[in-house]
Amino acid sequence: MGVLKVVGFGPGSKDDMSIRAVKAIEDADLVMGYTTYVRILKEIFPDKEFKSTGMTHEVDRCKAALEEAKDKTVALVSSGDSGIYGMASITYQVASEMGSDVKIEVIPGITAASSAASLLGAPLTHDTALISLSNCLTPWDVIVKRLDAVSSADMVVALYNPRSNARPDVLSEAISIMSKYKSPSTPVGVARNIGRADQESWCTTLGELDCESIDMFCTLIVGNSKTFIEDGKMITPRGYTIQ
Repeated sequence: MGVLKVVGFGPGSKDDMSIRAVKAIEDADLVMGYTTYVRILKEIFPDKEFKSTGMTHEVDRCKAALEEAKDKTVALVSSGDSGIYGMASITYQVASEMGSDVKIEVIPGITAASSAASLLGAPLTHDTALISLSNCLTPWDVIVKRLDAVSSADMVVALYNPRSNARPDVLSEAISIMSKYKSPSTPVGVARNIGRADQESWCTTLGELDCESIDMFCTLIVGNSKTFIEDGKMITPRGYTIQ
């Protein structure tokens, strides 16, 4: 009997992978994943055997991984953390539907919100919500309710999948919703291509954010009412008294 390891490999560089993630990939007989992720990992692990599938083929990818794992050690990879908008949940769901008895092991990685925060300063030090603006799997009206709820609660909000060619207006709509509760001066941090050679990050405000400059390679962090920018770094206080 083999094993299927659902591996979060972080933002994209080997330096940001956990020891467990590196070992899982190195020990695997086969590494499977989304085409873009496989391309990244081939540069780091050139001697491994890979199989890839495109976007929207997640269910088929899981089925194939479970079949391969009947007699192999398979690493099914996700960028970031496999349990946060990654492949962990769908793997368990597909395994249950198939009646598979393959052992599944989930290996965590650094999620985009955490890696973006490390570039921007310390914006996640207080209560934070993670929301994906992709309505491919979640209806937009549900996303709207969640944006409204967390904004009214004055939470820091990390936005995943903020804007694509197919969804050019969702970010501006999200900003409009949050602006009902958050000041135009609320700090916003943007990180793009985290962990890669062309990585960049910058701070702006809710009122000055240029939505046209944002794409699917970006992660946004919108501060709460206490968040501030100092020396180019975005900081959300935890509440300590400093004397």
